[in-house]
Amino acid sequence: MLNMDFTKRVVIDSGDLAWVSSPKPGVWRKPLAREDAERGHATSIVRYDPGAKFSEHAHPLGEEILVLEGIFSDATGDYAAGTYFRNPEGFRHAPFSTEGCVILVKLHQFQSDDAERVCIDSNSAAWQPGQGNLRVLPLHTHGAESVTLVHWPAGEAFQRHAHPGGEEIYVLRGELFDEHGRYPAGTWIRSPHMSQHQPYVKEETLLWVKVGHLPVT
Repeated sequence: MLNMDFTKRVVIDSGDLAWVSSPKPGVWRKPLAREDAERGHATSIVRYDPGAKFSEHAHPLGEEILVLEGIFSDATGDYAAGTYFRNPEGFRHAPFSTEGCVILVKLHQFQSDDAERVCIDSNSAAWQPGQGNLRVLPLHTHGAESVTLVHWPAGEAFQRHAHPGGEEIYVLRGELFDEHGRYPAGTWIRSPHMSQHQPYVKEETLLWVKVGHLPVT
């Protein structure tokens, strides 16, 4: 198991990790959290070399993906960098990448009654004003769980706040700071239920943020 104690705060700069081969040739991973070698709860950065592919498969308790680089494909279409999608339990696909890609992948983490398939291209979607000068793009909400892209302008600061149900962040661009440290692009942060911090940025920064989804006990 890797980082499966949800009561502990985890910070990983994925740029410091080596790529690890997967069971499929040309598909590489940087595991961030993993329940078992090839099943159960997993959060990873995954790289497809040009032409790499997986055979058709399903994902018990769903699959959540954010395309970070390149174009990720399956029979439903081609998904460029900036595309977010959720494939619920029962969905089957055979993913591949003709030109190569890098994706953030979360497996086996849907709530049992969450059966919505989601596909959002953040490059063309309508962003909304957030608190202060933040801009937000809601990606998915189900019960207490919420997933959002958050754009921070240079110099923006946010008030100290707590995280009921925890918080998970992936820094897509720029650099995030809080009283605990600094987090450059490529950093994954998972903070437990009712953790607190006071984040700010010095340069324009883009975050993927998920809240309300971690165990509360």
